[in-house]
Amino acid sequence: MLAVRNSRFTLCILVIVVISFLFFARSDHHLALPLPFSDRTLREKLMIEEYHYNRMLEGRAKLIEKWGPTPDKVDPFPSHGEFYTIWDFFLPSFNCPHRLERVGVMGDGGKWVCGLERIAHKKKCVMYSFGINGESSFEADMMKAAPGCELYGYDFSVNSFGPEIEEDSELKLRSHFFPFALGPKDAHSPVDDPKMYTLRSLMERNGHDFIDVLKIDIEGNEYDSFETFIDSFGREPLPIGQLQIEIHVFKDQPWNDFAKVLKWWEKVEAAGLRPFYSESNLVYTNLIRGARPELIEYSFINIRGDHELVSSHPPRLH
Repeated sequence: MLAVRNSRFTLCILVIVVISFLFFARSDHHLALPLPFSDRTLREKLMIEEYHYNRMLEGRAKLIEKWGPTPDKVDPFPSHGEFYTIWDFFLPSFNCPHRLERVGVMGDGGKWVCGLERIAHKKKCVMYSFGINGESSFEADMMKAAPGCELYGYDFSVNSFGPEIEEDSELKLRSHFFPFALGPKDAHSPVDDPKMYTLRSLMERNGHDFIDVLKIDIEGNEYDSFETFIDSFGREPLPIGQLQIEIHVFKDQPWNDFAKVLKWWEKVEAAGLRPFYSESNLVYTNLIRGARPELIEYSFINIRGDHELVSSHPPRLH
């Protein structure tokens, strides 16, 4: 009798699991779940995270004093027994107040995203991607999850998106590729090769006033290009929701300088961007044996402005 009851109980559990799977399963799109926070709750979460982020900044100042004692004296990658690297000064200690998930291929190419379920609600959203290099799994999976998204991709070293988009007719209809470089100035006359645009110029060219997801992977040129973008808006909130960026500190390059990187990073923070995830590029260090950990992926949330990640009822949500 007990065996019969156990078998019936097991069968019931299996039926519930199957029904739940069928209900929650999705192929290309995220579930249209209700927005999880009231404005008050979301504001409180952001305030708490900002408090903890500022405590991390105090720790950064102490770490600089320990290994400097001034920024110009800090070696980005010390080799005399010191227990730190440059990345220990820039911790992603601001928690995303929404669901955090990795989008794209597992391995080099995927990115960490904050609140994709909120972007997926939008009838229209915009994604910019700088640096394609034949791999577009991140961009493709983002557009599958958010069917209202249009993608604008830029890379002067290739002629198209990767096969993840080029071989998907539906995604290709929503994708726009240009062989342009992202830079700190505009240089796109007939004699310029490659043609270079600032990010703000590209937004104006495309008629956009907001970018939901901005991805930048341009092999060390991210510093000047993004700094120009920040400067162009002065004290205004940056018109982006989040940023996925690979930061490079190559040996024998101008940005192999802790004080210089710190100044750039502090400008990014002052603009309202907070890192919520980082991932060292271990593929690079594995391929180039003996290389320093010079490449790292960071994901930032913009805590300023009025958009889906910081407000439950922004104008662009509807």
